[in-house]
Amino acid sequence: QVQFVESGGGLVQAGGSLRLSCAASGSTFRFRSMGWYRQAPGKSRELVATIDSGGSTLYGDSVKGRFTISGDNAKNTVDLQMNNLKPEDTAVYYCKVVVDVDWFRTSQFWGQGTQVTVSS
Repeated sequence: QVQFVESGGGLVQAGGSLRLSCAASGSTFRFRSMGWYRQAPGKSRELVATIDSGGSTLYGDSVKGRFTISGDNAKNTVDLQMNNLKPEDTAVYYCKVVVDVDWFRTSQFWGQGTQVTVSS
């Protein structure tokens, strides 16, 4: 299993910034990727951003140009810098880890989530 320490959520005004951090530990498998997803009330969970072990990143369309993801493979940490926040960014943000179980299989683990609220 994987243990998570997520931090950085909170309340901010529109146009402001927040930085989320996630540290994962406890897996005996190699981390394939880490990332952030979010879920707003009444909506399904959606991709925010991911970064793989090679440094390749992927962003959700709604956050491109405003959010930046970075990671440290050695420490199994991932950060999400969120700038120019909008009320529609309000959600619970979840850290996700994908590990390589073997050559063909992966497994995923989720953090407990951290609330981000953006006021207008």
